[in-house]
Order: sequence, then structure tokens, then C-alpha cells
Amino acid sequence: MPPGWPSAVRPARSPDWERTASAFLLDACPPDTRGYAVLRKHPIVLAMFALRCVDAQLAACREALSACRADLDDFVPADAIADASQAWLELEAGLVRQRREVALVDEALRGGVFIRRL
Repeated sequence: MPPGWPSAVRPARSPDWERTASAFLLDACPPDTRGYAVLRKHPIVLAMFALRCVDAQLAACREALSACRADLDDFVPADAIADASQAWLELEAGLVRQRREVALVDEALRGGVFIRRL
């Protein structure tokens, strides 16, 4: 599997891989997403939802990071702003990784084949 493939998902096209992919993708979505039968029935639809959810979280994280100082400057000390900014940066890094993982699973569900390059 390519770099960034989620460890919780079996290799694409191996037995039961779509079940592990669906479980991983559901974890990338808000909890109430589990209530929609179409998402449990069609992993590719679930992948589309998961990509949009992660993209929205990433956009919100980046917006908060850029506004952190201006929004908090009058309310908390500078070290709290620095700590909050660091927390946003760490969250952003995790979301970037998760976005790659979700995109790879989506690509595999759409029939993408990953070929090892030498």
C-alpha cells in the first residue's frame, strides 16, 4: 500500500478490506453519520462524506489558527495564545494526515491501483 495508507484498513482488495475501510471512514465523520443506512451500504458514498468532513475540519482549524491572536489577545495572556496556536498547529498536522488517509481509501474504493515504484 502507498505511504500514508491507514493502519486500521486492510490492504485494498484483500478479504474484508471494505469493512475495515468503512469503519475507518465512519470514524472520520461526525458520530451521527452512523445513522444513515446509505453510508453503511455504499462505502464510496461514505468516502465522499468523510473527505468533506475532514476538509471542513481542516478549513476550520486553519481559520482558527489565523484568527487566534486577534480573537484572544484581549482575553488571555500571550503564553496562552502561543499554547493555543501550538494546539491548532498540532491539530492541523493530524488532520492533514487523516485527509491523506481518507483520500487514499477513497481512491482505492474507486478502483485505483497502487503500484510500488522502484
